[in-house]
Amino acid sequence: MTATTANPGLRAPRRREFPLDLWDVPALAVLVLIAAMILVPGVVAPYDPLAENLAPPLSGPSAAHPFGTDYLGRDLLSRIVAGTAATISGSFIAVLIGLIAGTALGLLAAYFGRAVDSVAGRIVDVLLSIPTLLLSITIIVALGFGTVNAAVAVGVSSVAVFARLARSEVLAVRHLPFVEAAEHMGAGHLRLLLRHVLPNSYSAVLSLAALQFGTAILAIASLSFLGYGAQPPQPEWGLLISEGRNYINSHPTLVLFPSLAIVLAVMTLSRLAHLIRKKVG
Repeated sequence: MTATTANPGLRAPRRREFPLDLWDVPALAVLVLIAAMILVPGVVAPYDPLAENLAPPLSGPSAAHPFGTDYLGRDLLSRIVAGTAATISGSFIAVLIGLIAGTALGLLAAYFGRAVDSVAGRIVDVLLSIPTLLLSITIIVALGFGTVNAAVAVGVSSVAVFARLARSEVLAVRHLPFVEAAEHMGAGHLRLLLRHVLPNSYSAVLSLAALQFGTAILAIASLSFLGYGAQPPQPEWGLLISEGRNYINSHPTLVLFPSLAIVLAVMTLSRLAHLIRKKVG
């Protein structure tokens, strides 16, 4: 007879749940690698990403050049590492713009309602009525080409997504008893928004931000691929794919390796969004 059977008052100790799933470990490893490629690119990249070497152009993967070289003899691995900062930083700017502007718009619309909600709704409707890529290209044409302008364009196009989610979350919190109690006790609008409404409605928006990070990477890379983002000779993942497409039949690795970098980054951020949802949900 076991101790728990002899004494019903004794319970077996609860097993501690491991905070990470099996798929979280490689995702975090890729996230650390991306951080290293941004913070210390010289440690990861074996060569100067802009240095031309006409001796071995379009060479395949080798010990000297693990990912091969491009049409100017530049090391592809070094260019992918150098392009990480441009793609990730542009995506971060885009998500930050969408998060701040969209959350503020949805927060004000749901809290004040009526005229404010109506105006905000029309703004969201206009943004949603225009295809994301078309809206981004239009903004870039107005601002000029470049990674930063592409990031601003992608951020503006994502405002509507954050605004809709923030509005729905705030509507669920706006009339809860503790918010109404604080309002009856004389709390002002700013205090209610920042101390009671926003802290209790940000978790879903934060999860969306991680998901939108992956979407922003795809958008930034797409704009650079089309020639609206980063300009040569600066490396950027979408631009690398655009440069390699002319040699896709004879040297497919010029497209394969930058594409894999995009896929791994997006999948990693998707897993990160799942972790954030479990943590704050």
